[in-house]
Amino acid sequence: MKIIKLLLGMGSLFGFLSCTQNNSKMVKPMESEQMNTSSSTNRYDTATFGQGCFWCAEAIFESLEGVQSVMPGYAGGTVKDPSYEDVCTGKTGHAEVVQIVYDPKIIPFSELLQAFWSSHDPTTPNRQGHDIGTQYRSVIFYHNEKQKTEAEKYKSELDASKSFPDPIVTEISPFTIFYSAEDYHKKYFDKNGNAPYCQFVIKPKLEKFEKVFKNKLKRKPQ
Repeated sequence: MKIIKLLLGMGSLFGFLSCTQNNSKMVKPMESEQMNTSSSTNRYDTATFGQGCFWCAEAIFESLEGVQSVMPGYAGGTVKDPSYEDVCTGKTGHAEVVQIVYDPKIIPFSELLQAFWSSHDPTTPNRQGHDIGTQYRSVIFYHNEKQKTEAEKYKSELDASKSFPDPIVTEISPFTIFYSAEDYHKKYFDKNGNAPYCQFVIKPKLEKFEKVFKNKLKRKPQ
């Protein structure tokens, strides 16, 4: 639980900026597609997490060794094929999420859970910093009973150890369907590194995360 405590507050440190506030240059959304939850080979597994703005979550999980791909998108709602604007109304029931394809032999689900709970505040209902609404809720959409059991056990242990000052409100729900986000959301930090939200929110959070998880990061090209 030491890592959790070290990173506690990462999500709110730069909470004065919000995900939606910095999307001033809107591009017409491309039609999003429904994603298959199974990978192309049996080698990989899939995890789906919501922890506030998916720009931050994408940058964090992409840095981990064993993660093959990270796709921002929407899950947990009732409206078919929602757009970003639809989700931002808070009326579709969707959360901003990242769908992660990973190699469990390199990074087990338990380590993804560690990264998940270490990189946001799971005690604030429907809120991360100034990003407010059900679309920003803390949520784990489990793909099988093993993921459900691990997530519930980890959550109980965190609460019992008082790793956070307040009770964890993370929702743990069965995965149903995932819609990928519009293209301008994908690789957002890589493409918009100089944007204010990237400089003042994502970059500091990522740098702090990388210091704590330095032994689990992908090797950067020389």
